[in-house]
Amino acid sequence: MDFSNSFTYTALLLLISLISFKFLSAKLRQKQRKNKYHPVAGTFVNQLLNFKRLHHYMTDLAAKYRTYRLLSPFRNEIYTSDPANVEYILKTNFNNYGKGEYNHSLLRDLLGEGIFTVDGDKWREQRKVSSYEFSTKVLRDFSSVVFRKNVARLANIVSEAANSNETMDMQDLFLKSTLDSIFKVAFGVELDSMCGSNEKGKEFAAAFDDSSALTLYRYVDPFWKIKRYLNIGSEAALKRNIKVVDNFVYKLIHNKIEQLRDSKDDSAVIKKEDILTRFLEVTDTDPKYLRDIILNFIIAGKDTTAASLSWFIYMLCKHPDVQEKVAAEVKEATKSMEVKDVAVFAAGLSEEALGKMHYLHAAITETLRLYPAVPVVRKFHLP
Repeated sequence: MDFSNSFTYTALLLLISLISFKFLSAKLRQKQRKNKYHPVAGTFVNQLLNFKRLHHYMTDLAAKYRTYRLLSPFRNEIYTSDPANVEYILKTNFNNYGKGEYNHSLLRDLLGEGIFTVDGDKWREQRKVSSYEFSTKVLRDFSSVVFRKNVARLANIVSEAANSNETMDMQDLFLKSTLDSIFKVAFGVELDSMCGSNEKGKEFAAAFDDSSALTLYRYVDPFWKIKRYLNIGSEAALKRNIKVVDNFVYKLIHNKIEQLRDSKDDSAVIKKEDILTRFLEVTDTDPKYLRDIILNFIIAGKDTTAASLSWFIYMLCKHPDVQEKVAAEVKEATKSMEVKDVAVFAAGLSEEALGKMHYLHAAITETLRLYPAVPVVRKFHLP
C-alpha cells in the first residue's frame, strides 16, 4: 500500500469529517437559536400606533403569546405573562433583575434617584427607610384620617352631582381625590385639586400629570433624546412641566425645613406626621434627595389607587347584582341602613367593620385581577 496515498486519503477523510462536523454544529446552533428566541409579535411602531390603547394592545398580545418579543432599532424587548417566568423574575431570582440604565435614563428627569429608578445600594437604602416609616403607627393613623376626610369630600361631590342629574367623570374625580390624599400625607399640605381652591396646587397637579404622560411616551419614541437635545416637541413640554413641579415641591421642602429649624429654636411643637417631616428627622436635608423620594411615593399611590377605583366602579355598573350585594354587605357590617352624614360615617368606620366585608374584598380583588393597577413591570437582567 502506498503510504503517501494512504496519508492523502486519511487527511481527506479528516477534512470531510471536520467540514461535516462544522456544518452539523452550525445547523444545531441554528436550531437551538430558533428554539431559544420567542416569537416576534410586533415592533415599537405597533406600540406607537396603539399608544392610546397600549394596555389593551399588550393584553391582546399576551393572550396570543405567553412570551413574545417586540423589536426596536436599538433593542429587543421580551414580554411575558407566564406565571412561572413572573415568579422567577420578581421572586425566585429577584436580585438578578432590576430597573437597569435604560429605565433610569427615561425616568430620572421626572423621578430622579427615587426608588422606582435606582438599583443596588440606593434602592436598598430607600426601601429600608421607607419600610420603617410606613409601618409606624403615627404615619398609619395620619394617613387614615387624611383618606377618610377626602373620601367624604369626594362622596359629597358625587352626591350633589347625582341629585342634580349631572354627568360625572369618575376617573378624573378619583385622580384628584387620591392626589389630594397622597399629597397631604407626603407634604402635610392641602392641595385641594378636587375643588381647585389652590391655584398653585392646580398648576402642580396638571404639570405632574402631563410630566408622567410625557415620560411614558419616551418608551415608544426612539427620537426622544434628539428632541431633548434640541428642546423641541414633547421633550420641550416635559421640561416646562418638570420645572413647574420642581418649583412647587422645592418651595414646600424649604418651608418645611425652616419650620423645623424654627421649632427647635423657640421650642414650639410641630406635628411629625407627614412623610417629609419624618424623613427630615432621619436623613440629611438635601432637597434633591427629598424631592426624588417623595415624588416617587406620590406617583406610586396616586394613579394606581385612582385606576383601581375607576375600574371597580365600572365593574359594579356592569354587574348590578354584585353592586347590590356589596351595598347590602356594607350596610350589614356597619349596622347602618341610611347614611345622612358621609363625613361622620367615614370617620366612624372601624377596622372590625372593614374586616367583615368579605364580599367587597373579593369584588375588589377580582377587579384587580382583571385590571391590574400596574399592568406592566419593566426589568433588566443585571450584569
